[in-house]
Amino acid sequence: MVSLKDISKACGVSVATVSKALNDQSDISQATKELVRKTAEKMGYRPNAAAQALKTNRTNNIGVLFVDDANSGLTHDYFNHVLDSFKRTAEDNGFDITFINGAKNSPNNVSYLAHAIYRGFDGVVIACVDFTDPQVDELIKSSIPVVTIDHVFNNRVAIVSDNVKGMRDLVTYVYEQGHRKVAYVHGKPSAVTQSRLSSFYKTFEEYGVDIPDEYVIASPYRDTESAFNATNQLLDLPEPPTCIFYPDDFATFGGISAIKQRGLKIPEDISIVGYDGIDLARRLSPVLTTVVQDTGKIGALAASKLIELINNPKTALIEHLMVDGTIDTGESVKKIDSDLK
Repeated sequence: MVSLKDISKACGVSVATVSKALNDQSDISQATKELVRKTAEKMGYRPNAAAQALKTNRTNNIGVLFVDDANSGLTHDYFNHVLDSFKRTAEDNGFDITFINGAKNSPNNVSYLAHAIYRGFDGVVIACVDFTDPQVDELIKSSIPVVTIDHVFNNRVAIVSDNVKGMRDLVTYVYEQGHRKVAYVHGKPSAVTQSRLSSFYKTFEEYGVDIPDEYVIASPYRDTESAFNATNQLLDLPEPPTCIFYPDDFATFGGISAIKQRGLKIPEDISIVGYDGIDLARRLSPVLTTVVQDTGKIGALAASKLIELINNPKTALIEHLMVDGTIDTGESVKKIDSDLK
């Protein structure tokens, strides 16, 4: 293992100078710092993480709280791209990431906060959890720097996809294609669901379109079986919709299955739209009409804002940042004569 003494010999400077150079202290010239750093890198020097943490009160480790009730883990089509972007940005800035275990997965019944303290995380990003969980509330109220994704707490930085605008754009496109009988199989209660549902109702109201109660059905996100059942329920109505919105792209697969089992075609007999813009849905035939969320920007922003909180706790702003998505009009919405439907 390469030591500071080895580097000092190679550079022809003292061990103290090497230490100061690696710690970017101001009383060492820039030329010496560059010489020491390049030499250390060439020799494969790695600082002792435990000793460095004791000295700086920093571990350069960020905790990731990601608890998916559907147990999809990192196969979750939306959040895996968000977290991949988060990870790359964090690593580019010298941070490692570690997933947080909580009471549900811990034999010792360790809370999220207890795990974060035990690991010495410099900060935590929270995504895809039950934000009403008391454990989450405990973590939010702690002194640990926290950034949330797709949920807003007044005292914490939040990165949120603009679900209101995304749904408004989607409704507007469907309306312009002539659809007036539109159903919505929406996700289970959450801040994201409420934003999308309110925007769905409000936009159609502005267009003078009434949405019957029987056209709106709650269904878990990414649950194809529930989407399958909801689709059959809608198609069995005396006046079925001409277009069905689904909570996310993955859930549309259940809807597509129900539609095909009835011998119906998309979009000739029934139009459908999703939400998220996952790769698989965009390879369907016909290509799914959906909102493509900017997962790269969401993840990168979450990482950069959390690192800012860690590095500059006194000046970092508590912001709630919106990230726009874009409409992929796809091929799953048929243009119809609105006077006849």
